[in-house]
Amino acid sequence: MTSATKVLSLPQATTFAQGLRQEGRSIVLTNGVFDLLHVGHLRYLEAARALGDSLIVGVNSDASTQVLKGPSRPIVPEQERAELLAGLRCVDAVVIFPEATAAVLVEAIRPDLWVKGGDYGSLAQALPRLPEAAIVQRLGGEVRLLPYTEDRSTTLLLERVRSVGEVGIRG
Repeated sequence: MTSATKVLSLPQATTFAQGLRQEGRSIVLTNGVFDLLHVGHLRYLEAARALGDSLIVGVNSDASTQVLKGPSRPIVPEQERAELLAGLRCVDAVVIFPEATAAVLVEAIRPDLWVKGGDYGSLAQALPRLPEAAIVQRLGGEVRLLPYTEDRSTTLLLERVRSVGEVGIRG
């Protein structure tokens, strides 16, 4: 299976998840923008995958990323972000979703576990801010936050690139 074939439409991902469930495999779902893939993303996704038998990753579309992050984002187009994620050994499938939240994706996939990064604070702080959490819990799944990798974020990468650009590249 190539990276590109692991990028699924929502109906394909729903069927994929149903098949996993029929095989008795647990499903971990996470979602995010995943712009400028970095080691923090990798560590997060590997930790998520370790919590279940399979990992499905939802990726915000370009349009929903602009709503969430502003008109200058994403840096990397949605199809490329999805394919990069699909190329990671820990990722079983990737779905691009157009909404600002992953509520529709969560409802369709029905994960056993839905994970988000620790940048949301504690679980008690995060639950009210994450509309997907109530859906996961209603469906009998669990919500978990994973540790945040300090000093590793797309925002910090972009700031570093900007500062190098201002100073000039020396080589």
